[in-house]
Amino acid sequence: SMQCFPSLVLALSSLLGALALLQLSLYLRVPSRYGKHEERLCRPRGRLPARCAWFLQELPSFLVPALLLALRSPPRLEPLGCRLLCCLFCWHYFYRTFIYPFFTRGRPFPLQLLFFGTLFCIYNGFLQGYYLIYCAEYPNDWCTDIRFTSGLLLFLMGMGINIHSDLLLRQLRKPGEVTYKIPQGGLFTYVSGANYFGEIVEWFGFAIATWSLPAFAFAFFTLCCIGPRAYHHHRYYLKTFTDYPKSRKALIPFVF
Repeated sequence: SMQCFPSLVLALSSLLGALALLQLSLYLRVPSRYGKHEERLCRPRGRLPARCAWFLQELPSFLVPALLLALRSPPRLEPLGCRLLCCLFCWHYFYRTFIYPFFTRGRPFPLQLLFFGTLFCIYNGFLQGYYLIYCAEYPNDWCTDIRFTSGLLLFLMGMGINIHSDLLLRQLRKPGEVTYKIPQGGLFTYVSGANYFGEIVEWFGFAIATWSLPAFAFAFFTLCCIGPRAYHHHRYYLKTFTDYPKSRKALIPFVF
């Protein structure tokens, strides 16, 4: 059976933080080249349909923690707070793996980005799962701790915003359409990256609920990864649509 090595958790969490800063430096000025930011002259080689790509990329984040839990002997069922935290992580990626891909209407996804995205999901799935299943120690009353309850509330609110925003984005396109339109409704009334805002809130909620270095490192990575993308989306909309609402912010309502 595997054991907990705190030094491994520290090293992997630190590397995740460094990867976050690398993402920020790479994509703060120039967006990642897929979706609406794809080069028009770029040949459509080495791509998978969006549904297949999202399924393959997100699957490890669900399977790796599940495998770690299955390998633990005896199975970790206590305390309740730890079990609930594992469930939150797997719940998000169950949705991302088995529900979201089959409704998305995105453009074909570059294989290179799919490869790196899959590697990240294996890495992060292992880090979060390994910490929660083999290392985390919570008191029996963690479920009533203000960190758990407030974090859980943020997680659920963020996930709700994320799923609702994804739904609004899907409704902009009819099946087979690849054109981009102005998102309307929900939090899109205030920000261009409502779906990204929801996911950032979700993972910071998870970090507060777990009160752990791996989860905070992941939340920071999420912010550095999709925060700049929300900013570039905002610039794209302003440049493309003359009637785009000028009052909208890029990511955080009323601020940025």
